[in-house]
Amino acid sequence: MKVSRTAQIRLVSCHPEVYEPCDDSFALVDALLADREHLIEHRPSLCMELGCGSGYVISSLAIMLGELGCGVHYFATDINPDAAQVTRETLEAHGLHAEVISTDIASGLRKRLAGMIDVVVVNPPYVPTPEEEVGCKGIAASWAGGENGRTVIDRIFPVADELLSEKGWLYMVTLTANNPTQVCRMMKEKGYASRIIVQRSTEEESLHVIKFWRDGVIANSAEGSDSWLSQFPFKSFWRSSGTSA
Repeated sequence: MKVSRTAQIRLVSCHPEVYEPCDDSFALVDALLADREHLIEHRPSLCMELGCGSGYVISSLAIMLGELGCGVHYFATDINPDAAQVTRETLEAHGLHAEVISTDIASGLRKRLAGMIDVVVVNPPYVPTPEEEVGCKGIAASWAGGENGRTVIDRIFPVADELLSEKGWLYMVTLTANNPTQVCRMMKEKGYASRIIVQRSTEEESLHVIKFWRDGVIANSAEGSDSWLSQFPFKSFWRSSGTSA
């Protein structure tokens, strides 16, 4: 019997005001799967998902890293309290545990966890919308990204920079409209290297899952001279098609 390396959709809880797993969720989980061997070698102690929604991604990450045993601890945050509860239910249904907190990005946790998180994963609100929709209540908070879909993304980066350990990795979903080339250039100026792990086009959007790490720190899958500059728009290191549950 084949053992699943991701969360099972039938065990993912739901709520009318919580974003359900969709193409972007699957792309992020597929990126983590593509990098799984390196994640195992990385041996993270603390992992965090910012904007956990249904709990599908954090549950999948915990399942992927299951062979590392109880040495890995997980945190998940969401501004939507309904999403926090749904994530708890999804984790419980899979026999997993994480500290789930209803908060804006990582408010209240930044000082406590500064420099301690080895893996941060985030599927941010990236859809271009009017600014007044950003941070609104309910399910819209999961996709409303403001001008160019960058308002929340640009708030996340300094938080992630503060949370990440010296060897920390950040995996983020971006949309072509978010200008991922500019995102990578901005992070490079802050001392981060980057690589596309998964690039996927759907009928409605073109998604990139980008991995960031502190420049000068070997990031396994990023060993060698290739960088984000060689990947936009010509290629991606991992190019995937289709989706998986």
